[in-house]
Amino acid sequence: MLASNLTLHPLCLEESTIMATLRRQQLSVLVMSTLAFTMCFSAWMLFAVIGIPIKAQLGLNETQFGLLASTPVLTGALVRLPLGMWADRFGGRIVFFALMLSTVVPIYLISEATAYWQLLVAGLFVGVAGGSFSVGIAYTARWFERGTQGFAMGIFGAGNSGAAVTKFVAPALVVAFGWQYVPKVFAVAMLIVAIAFWFFTYDDPKHRVSSTVSASDQMRVLRDPRVWKYCQYYSIVFGGYVALALWMTKYYVNEFGLGIEVAALLAACFSLPGGVLRAVGGWFSDRYGAHKVTWWVMWASWICLFLLSYPHTEFTVMTVNGPRSFAIHHNVWVFTALMFIVGVAWAFGKASVFKYISDEFPRDIGAVSGIVGLVGGLGGFLLPIMFGALLDLTGVRSSAFMLLYGVTWVSLILMYWTEVRRADVFHPAAAEAGAGH
Repeated sequence: MLASNLTLHPLCLEESTIMATLRRQQLSVLVMSTLAFTMCFSAWMLFAVIGIPIKAQLGLNETQFGLLASTPVLTGALVRLPLGMWADRFGGRIVFFALMLSTVVPIYLISEATAYWQLLVAGLFVGVAGGSFSVGIAYTARWFERGTQGFAMGIFGAGNSGAAVTKFVAPALVVAFGWQYVPKVFAVAMLIVAIAFWFFTYDDPKHRVSSTVSASDQMRVLRDPRVWKYCQYYSIVFGGYVALALWMTKYYVNEFGLGIEVAALLAACFSLPGGVLRAVGGWFSDRYGAHKVTWWVMWASWICLFLLSYPHTEFTVMTVNGPRSFAIHHNVWVFTALMFIVGVAWAFGKASVFKYISDEFPRDIGAVSGIVGLVGGLGGFLLPIMFGALLDLTGVRSSAFMLLYGVTWVSLILMYWTEVRRADVFHPAAAEAGAGH
């Protein structure tokens, strides 16, 4: 018996060492992927801040500003699907590293641009950074077991807080040195993060799809109608998040008359929780399921966006004592509180949508996350342009929230007809009892 124990002990020790090594690699991959995604997202959001002095310098209208701010988002959306498929086939580590390196020069060249078209072209190339999500989410998820994937993907997705990083760092640089200095700093930072990512991450060939799987095989999953339903959900929780992250600094400046530094700080009250709390949303999705989290996210969004949609209104009522005038409008603190709630809700929603994907498409995470991310990114591209066009047409700044309110309505209706009618969200215990019969 003693000899047997002595024989087994080295095996147990070896297994323990293997598990410790795996945990260390998992942690390193998660930390560095999140840092890299944060850097990419902050570069993706550059025009949210430097676009304001550029708008004044070039005399742009609201629609032109919306196009400038969202141009990087267009490229980021379009490359998400092929990048996600490449991550499945070649491994996320090499694709992520190459992606970051490819953006260093375009980011720097923004500082050298002097014409509107030059900024748009540079923005298109910088936008490749936005494709980092579909690469990183597939790369990170495959390092973790199914029961912890939601939490891990939520932590990685917290890199969305790069939008807040831009709002903290860029305004101070603009005020101190001018807007041209900001892209130079971000280009150097991107290069440093890319090198650090390469040296502190790992590759596992078992995480790649078989070389016998063709691109058409990977694309076949896109015929599943569930994929397009998740695209609709993501168009609001991510597309809306990106759009408002680009739009809110300027909104605060024009609506409340704030300086760019204070405006960016208050805008970060939306951007920061919208990124950081994604990990909490991932934990909730693991614990309670993607469906329940997404359902309540949509309702919270619907209520807040309805309140945010109400424009500054003044009216007169004829009373028995004569006319009385009233004014209805948000002050800056109520507005910021509502935006904070929306940011928290969308952080949870971004995590829950990808929990759906990891649960239902475990072998096609890259392809499915690519198309869902593509549609969400397209929402982030189109919405700021539509915000600007609506503002130019109506002169009502809250028309941006009216549009988002309508998109949320579509998601709620779709979710009710395809999911809620078949599941008792409000009384889960009764639903389980019914299922048992």
